[in-house]
Amino acid sequence: MIQALLYKEYIKTRAAYALLAALLWGICIYLSLNVHRIAGIKGAAHLWEVAISRDAIFVQWLKFVPLIAGILAGVAQFVPEMVQKRLKLTLHLPCSCTASAGTMLTYGAAALSAIYAVDFLILNIALGKVFAEEIVSRILMTALPWHLAGVTAYLLTAWVILEPAWKVRVFNMGISALLIRLFFLSDTPEAYNRFIPILAITAAVTASFPFISVDRFKAGRE
Repeated sequence: MIQALLYKEYIKTRAAYALLAALLWGICIYLSLNVHRIAGIKGAAHLWEVAISRDAIFVQWLKFVPLIAGILAGVAQFVPEMVQKRLKLTLHLPCSCTASAGTMLTYGAAALSAIYAVDFLILNIALGKVFAEEIVSRILMTALPWHLAGVTAYLLTAWVILEPAWKVRVFNMGISALLIRLFFLSDTPEAYNRFIPILAITAAVTASFPFISVDRFKAGRE
């Protein structure tokens, strides 16, 4: 049954995830090519100087893209469940509601994380041809909270959409905005290095939130 549910989620969201992957990877490739273009014009030494003296990371355009991707992934996966009344049927499958909801969330979070992993692979390979390992590491560590925010945004979007009562949805949106804000408090490169475990724990805790909405939906809360 779990395998069938995973296949259903794949059929439902494959186009959306393909588009999100193309968007994210396309931006990473563009940013990488732009770095190589500048290196070709002004020399790699110029980029090293800018990176060291001005704390430049060269991937600022990527900052909110994982966040937007996480929200869109949640919308693509869970809005049809609510609008087309699929969730009620899903929760009546011959497995527990926790297993059904957990499978859906695990699928989405895993698919999104795989896309994000390729982001880092592209940047690591492309930027590694221009910069030293220490500079590449600083760029990737600066981008890590943005991607953790994307996974968190996906889970919070599911929490909001699966909530059956609109008043509670509005409350959930407010809490979600405050939690997401934690990932964007500083623009300083590597400012979050010591807080990465806390951000990861925050993302893990938000994974439990959608189950609250599912329980409320099953109980018929309005």
